[in-house]
Amino acid sequence: MPASPSTDDLIELIAPLITHDGYITTSLPSVTLMALRRPIPRTPLMYEPSLNIVAQGYKIGYLGDREIHYGPGQYLVQTLPLPFECETHASRESPLLGVSIRLDPALLGELVAAMGEHDDQDEESPVPMASVSMTHGMQGAVVRLLQTLHDPAEIAAMGALRERDVVFEALKGQQGAALRALVHHQGHYSQIVQVLSRLHARYAEEVSIEVLARQANMSLSTFHQHFKQITHASPLQYLKRLRLIKAQQLLVQEAYNVNQIAEAVGYRSVSQFSRDYKRCFGTSPLRHRKEERALQAS
Repeated sequence: MPASPSTDDLIELIAPLITHDGYITTSLPSVTLMALRRPIPRTPLMYEPSLNIVAQGYKIGYLGDREIHYGPGQYLVQTLPLPFECETHASRESPLLGVSIRLDPALLGELVAAMGEHDDQDEESPVPMASVSMTHGMQGAVVRLLQTLHDPAEIAAMGALRERDVVFEALKGQQGAALRALVHHQGHYSQIVQVLSRLHARYAEEVSIEVLARQANMSLSTFHQHFKQITHASPLQYLKRLRLIKAQQLLVQEAYNVNQIAEAVGYRSVSQFSRDYKRCFGTSPLRHRKEERALQAS
C-alpha cells in the first residue's frame, strides 16, 4: 500500500515552482502559489473566496474578535471576500509555502447539484472564514493538483478535474455548509453574499445603505445587524476597508500616482484618502509604495 501523502510532499511539489516572493500565477487560472521569505506583522488584507493551503510557515487571521490559525495540516476556507488582518510567520530558512484555489461559483453550483440534497439545518450558521483540519482525502487531492502543475500535458488534460477534486473534498469537510450556502440562494447569509458581490463590482461608486438594504429585502436595522454579524464591520466600514485594500494593490503599479489611485477607488478628496490610508496601514501611500519596492528589490 502506498504511503499517505504528507506535508513534506506538498513542500517538495511547491518549492520548485516558486520564482519570487508573493503570489505566483500558474497555468491554471484559479490556482495561485504563495511564497514569502520574511515575517509580516499584523496588517490589513483581503482574500477572494478561495481555499488556502499552507504547506510551510504559519498564518494568523484576525476577524473581529476571532483569531483564525492556519498552517501545515490545516486549510483556510474563505467563502466571502472579507477585509481582515493577517500575521505571517516565515523566514529565509523556512519560507511560507502554500497554494490558493479560487472558488468558482459555477463549479461550486455544479458540484452541489451533483452531490444531491444535504441537510444543513442542524449545523451552526455558516461562518465566512474558518480553518479546517486537512483530511486524508483533501491532502491527496492537493498533492495530485500540485503534481499536475509540473506537467503541461497533464495541466491541459487533467487540470480542471484536479481543481474539481479539491473543491469536492472541501464540500465534504467541516465548512461544507458555508460553501453550499453560496449556492442555495436563501436566508440572510445568501442575501448578504449578494450585497457583497455588488459592492465589489462597484466599490468606487457612491453607495446608499438604504438601497443596499432594499436589495437584500431587509429593513435598514435588520440589514445592519446581519451585515455586521457576517462581516464584523458596518457596511460603510467594510466599503472603506475594501477601497483602501484595492488602493494598496494599485500602489505597486508604476502607472498610477496617488491622485489617480484615490479617484480610482472612489475617493473625492486625496487628503482624506491619505489620512484613511495611514490610519489603516500605519504609513502614507507614498511611503508604503517606497517600502514595497525596496522589499521587492532586496
